[in-house]
Amino acid sequence: MPRAAPDRPAPDASDATEGAEEYDYVIVGGGTAGCVLANRLSADPACRVLLLEAGGSDRYHWVQIPVGYLYCIGNPRVDWMMKTAPEPGLGGRSLVYPRGKVLGGCSSINGMIYMRGQAADYDGWRQMGNTGWGWDDVLPYFRRSEAHHAGETPLHGADGEWPVSTQRVGWDILRAVQAGAAEFGWHPTDDFNAGSNEGTGFFEVNQRRGLRWNTTRAFLRPAMRRRNLRVLTGALTERLLLDGRRVTGVAYRHRGRARLALARAEVLLAAGAINSPKLLELSGIGQPDRLAALGIAPRHDLPGVGENLQDHLQIRTVFKVSGTTTLNELSHSMTARLRMAAQFALTRSGPLSMAPSQFGMFTRSDPALATPDLEYHVQPLSTDRLGDPLHRFPAITVSVCNLRPESVGHCHITRNDADPQPEIVLNYLSAPRDRQVTVTAIRQARRLMTARALARHEPREFLPGPKVQSEAELVEAAGRIATTIFHPVGTCKMGQDRSAVVAPDLRVHGLGGLRVVDASIMPRIVSGNTASPVIMIAEKAADMILGRD
Repeated sequence: MPRAAPDRPAPDASDATEGAEEYDYVIVGGGTAGCVLANRLSADPACRVLLLEAGGSDRYHWVQIPVGYLYCIGNPRVDWMMKTAPEPGLGGRSLVYPRGKVLGGCSSINGMIYMRGQAADYDGWRQMGNTGWGWDDVLPYFRRSEAHHAGETPLHGADGEWPVSTQRVGWDILRAVQAGAAEFGWHPTDDFNAGSNEGTGFFEVNQRRGLRWNTTRAFLRPAMRRRNLRVLTGALTERLLLDGRRVTGVAYRHRGRARLALARAEVLLAAGAINSPKLLELSGIGQPDRLAALGIAPRHDLPGVGENLQDHLQIRTVFKVSGTTTLNELSHSMTARLRMAAQFALTRSGPLSMAPSQFGMFTRSDPALATPDLEYHVQPLSTDRLGDPLHRFPAITVSVCNLRPESVGHCHITRNDADPQPEIVLNYLSAPRDRQVTVTAIRQARRLMTARALARHEPREFLPGPKVQSEAELVEAAGRIATTIFHPVGTCKMGQDRSAVVAPDLRVHGLGGLRVVDASIMPRIVSGNTASPVIMIAEKAADMILGRD
C-alpha cells in the first residue's frame, strides 16, 4: 500500500501545486527501468501511478525489427541525439551518444544482448557498503523477470516477462572464430549468465519469435490495461517539486502546456544515467556553486550528482577475410537484400533478425586477474565508423572492451533549461591502466586471428593496421577507432560516502519522497552489458518501495 504523505508546511511559492493532479507514485522516464516500475507498482489496484515519458510511442517498425537499430540510432524520432564533449584520449573526437527517446528507452534501440555481468560485480557493490546488493541478493530478481528459452533452473526463470532467446541466424565465420579461440584456451560456455561469464559463445538476446522485445512490450503494454496506471508520452519533466526536504511531485510540459503532478508516496526518477542527474540539477539538487552559477537556486547540497560517470569503450579491430560470406557483401547486393527481407517476412529469421553482435568472448588481459576483464563482440560485418555504409569487401569486426575501466567522467548541465543535453565527459583512456589494457586487448585480438581454424579464411588486418605496433602507436590508434558501446552508469551512485547520491534503498540522501531507479545508481559498472541489470534494479526497487524487500 502507498505510504501516507506526512503533514507538510506550505510549499515555497515556486512550487505552488494548485490545480495539480495527484497520484501515489510518479515515475519519470518510461525507459528500461520505468516500464518495469509501472508494471510492478500498478499491480496493486489501490495505487495510482503516473508514468511520464518525454519520447513517443515505440510502435515503429524499425524498433520491432532487430536490425532496425541501424535506423534508430541517430534518428530523432527515437534517439535524444546526444554527443560527448571532445575526448582528449580519442584524439579530440566527440562521439555520438545514443539514448532512447521512446517508450522502452534504450531497450528500444540497443543491441538486445542478455547479460547480467559477474557475481563478483554485485558482491563488490555489497562490500562497498551497499547491503542487499550482493550476487545472492540480486539473482532472484534476475530470475523473476526472465522467460528463458531453456526453462526453469536454479539460475534462470521461465515465467517472467523478459524473454531470453537464442539467435535465429548463423555465420560460418563466427563458428570458425570460436574454434580458433579454443586453440588459445578460450573454451566454449553454454551460459554467460551463471555468475562467471568466462568463455566463448553466441549471445542470447531479448527477442521473441525473431522480433525485438523491449520493456514496453514485456512490462508496460500488459499493464496499460489497468485503470490505475496513466502513461503520458511527449511529457518532458522540467523539475522536481520540493517542500523543504521532501520531494512532493514534478513539473512537466505536455502538448505545450505546463502541468504539475503530485506524488502522495514517492517520485521515482528513472530517466537514465544522463537525464536523471540532469533533472536533479535543474531542481537545485547537486553542487551548490555549480548550480548558482547557472542561475539555479540551490535546494539541496549533494556533490555526487553527475559525477562518477563510467562507460565501456569499444576498440573496433577489423580483419578482411576470404572463403566465407559476411554481411558486407550481402548489404551491397539488391538480390541478397530482397532475399533477406523475404526470409525475415516468412520465418522471422536471417540477417534482419540479428543483434549487432552475435558471438562473444570473455577473457583476461592478465592471467593474474580473478575474473575476465575483456569482452569481445565479434560481428560478421565491418565499417570505417558506426553509421557509415558497410565495406564492400568481406570482413569481420573483432570489437573488444575493457569491462572495468578506471577512467571516470562526469555529466552536468550547462544551462538552466530542460531541453539541451548536458555536458557528457567520459575521460576515456585517461587512466594509465586503461591504456595498458587497451594495448593488451588489441594484441590479443591479433593473436586470435592467427588461429589454425581461421587459416583458410586468411584474416588480414584492416584496422588499426599491421604497421601499428608500439604501445604508443596502439594507444593512439585506439583513440582513432574506438567508440562507446553505450553503457553509461554511475552518475547517481549508491553508497554511504560523501559522493554517494542514493542509499542502498535507492532513496536520495537527505531528501524524502524521492528515489532514483536506473543505471545511474551503479557504484561501479558491471562486467557486461547493462540493460538486464537495470531491469533487475527496477525489480528490486519495486519490492523495496512496496515494503517487500
